[in-house]
Amino acid sequence: MSRKKRNLVFENLEVIDAGAKGKTVAKAPDGKVVFLPNAVPGDVVDVKTFKKRKAYYEGKAIVFHKLSDKRVEPPCKYFGTCGGCKWQDMGYEHQLYFKQKEVVNNLTRIGHIDLPEVTPILGSKQQYFYRNKMEFSFSDSRWLTQNEIQSDKDLGDKNALGFHIPGMWDKILDIDKCHLQEDPSNAIRNAVKQFAVANSLEFFNTRNQKGFLRTMMIRTSSTGDIMVLVQFFKEDAKKRELLLDFISEEFPEITSLQYVINGKGNDTIYDQDVICYKGQDHIFEEMEGLKFKINAKSFYQTNSEQAYELYKITRDFARLTGNELVYDLYTGTGTIAQFIAKKAKKVVGVESVPDAIEAAKENAQLNNINNVEFFVGDMKQVFNDDFISTHGQPDVIITDPPRDGMHKDVVAQLLNIGAEKIVYVSCNSATQARDLALMDAMYKVTKVQPVDMFPQTFHVENVVLLEKR
Repeated sequence: MSRKKRNLVFENLEVIDAGAKGKTVAKAPDGKVVFLPNAVPGDVVDVKTFKKRKAYYEGKAIVFHKLSDKRVEPPCKYFGTCGGCKWQDMGYEHQLYFKQKEVVNNLTRIGHIDLPEVTPILGSKQQYFYRNKMEFSFSDSRWLTQNEIQSDKDLGDKNALGFHIPGMWDKILDIDKCHLQEDPSNAIRNAVKQFAVANSLEFFNTRNQKGFLRTMMIRTSSTGDIMVLVQFFKEDAKKRELLLDFISEEFPEITSLQYVINGKGNDTIYDQDVICYKGQDHIFEEMEGLKFKINAKSFYQTNSEQAYELYKITRDFARLTGNELVYDLYTGTGTIAQFIAKKAKKVVGVESVPDAIEAAKENAQLNNINNVEFFVGDMKQVFNDDFISTHGQPDVIITDPPRDGMHKDVVAQLLNIGAEKIVYVSCNSATQARDLALMDAMYKVTKVQPVDMFPQTFHVENVVLLEKR
């Protein structure tokens, strides 16, 4: 007869480190690691476990005997409920320390790579209000706290316009102030919610797939442009125009007001028609005199100021003299390709998303850049011997893949080409380390520069320069 194992309680554990995905680490009396979502390195805590694995436990701090000197007071009242900023309770200098440590650990433990001295992580000047894009969800049954559930008071408005509770696809936390995007972001979201409630516009119910208002995206740019896109579950021209006219009149500074009618099962807009209601169907971002046109579906780094720093590091690592042929893999809308073009003889960008390549070509034209070419296709298929013989042997390759890293066939082709230098930009140092291990026999890592694009979170970018041995 199997007996259900009770959750264990460990007393007086010191939290000793920060681990993957924002969790912190303590050691149980039996020597196993304990992962915690709600503690800071330096805390001394009692822990209740809720999961036991062969090599580790997962648990939660339930009593705090001593608070870490690395702690700060989180400015956001939703901290701990909203999953967006897991490290708001840790001083920024300590966040940077643990991010750099993670990069070094991944490159040495996963990649088993000999590293040069790692350049200190580049922190973000803005630690709050740094994001240029936010997405909010409507819900007709907002997330209730335990206190609200147990209270006898009238809970009032049940509608929400805010963020998903972590791990719960149908639960939305109502937000009145978010610390991630500059105003008028908060003002727009709050005004839209109040107007929708006052005019009985139905908020969406994800579970039952019912309602009218589904999501809202706000994009801002360093040029002062503002894009607002409202996603409706169904068409109701009268109600839709009522809301969009209100937004337009209340916030005349909006330069692009758009909408989508999306009746399918998920919120993604990439397969939907985006309709421009007022203003332009795009906004502009600007960097070193280059203009980048961004539409509702475009990818652009969400921290504009740090994106500029990241691209400068990438360009510096490439050490271009003006005579090089450069390949820019996973080029997206061609921002890096265009940013480095003036220092290169020619840049060839490759990307799998057709819309992104169209935008890249349009932006290059807009910026009067004539020494770039862009091609669309699956990287592991397009980036082959024929492609190289047609477009030339690159002197430098820049690669900025998604979180999963590069497909092994792409890595094999990089080794086959044997460019003198590869600059590898990564948003996931674990998959970057795996790829670097595959290239270690041919390439030596000569520079490593972590960059913090997302303060208050555990995410970190890393740029590596590989030079042929």
